[in-house]
Amino acid sequence: LYKAVYCSLCKEMGKTCGIFSRFTLSYDFTFYALLNMALKTDVCDITRKCCTFNPIKKCQYLTDMSDMKMPAAASMILCYFKLMDNINDEKGFKKVKYLLAKPFIASAYKKAKKLYPSLDAVAKSYIESQNEIEKNNCTSIDMAAEPTAKCLAEMFKMLTDNEVQKRCLDRIGYSIGRYIYILDAAVDLEEDIKLNRYNPLKEMYKAGEYSKEFIAGQLNICVGEAAKAYELLDIKKFKNILDNLIYLGLQDTFIKELKI
Repeated sequence: LYKAVYCSLCKEMGKTCGIFSRFTLSYDFTFYALLNMALKTDVCDITRKCCTFNPIKKCQYLTDMSDMKMPAAASMILCYFKLMDNINDEKGFKKVKYLLAKPFIASAYKKAKKLYPSLDAVAKSYIESQNEIEKNNCTSIDMAAEPTAKCLAEMFKMLTDNEVQKRCLDRIGYSIGRYIYILDAAVDLEEDIKLNRYNPLKEMYKAGEYSKEFIAGQLNICVGEAAKAYELLDIKKFKNILDNLIYLGLQDTFIKELKI
């Protein structure tokens, strides 16, 4: 069932944003798509069709993919801004690689932006805030994680019109956004120091105050906050899958990434 949602998101990205957008497919937005569908009561039927990238292979797809449209657009919009950030940060061959990808990603981004201008506005606000923090060389991990946390909070709130559910989704998005930023900062720390790139953990590392245990503690707080808000959601379907992702997947991921 999870694979059917994943493959359906891939198919919808190609339909909504163009075939090249499929190369940016990630599991992060499969979770977003699952959550979007889990709040609705309609039944999900599954069919088997040939895979676009491998015609001799058959994949499972949802027969109704209307709930995939917004996650597909959100994925493409954030991918574009991530690409632009990489172009600004990288040098040499890596920068050339991103510049070569830009025309294809930009084309897909324009289609996604046209469909969901509100998602684009949220992403732009996030990038502006993040750029300001990096410009000021902020050394507070809490402040540095705030733009990503707020961006995901706003995107998660868009999944429903119910005000009570919006509050829960806001907290889930905020917690997961903070989790993603802190984990990425920890994983990239050594490379960022070597390449002299911005990372809010650098000063802590230089002062000898950095530890994986500290990061694990911060991430456990994020997981706990996301789980508490998730328990208040009115989940209609996919509960077993979402339970697995929230209660097991988040913690398992950072333990593997931090190698602790």
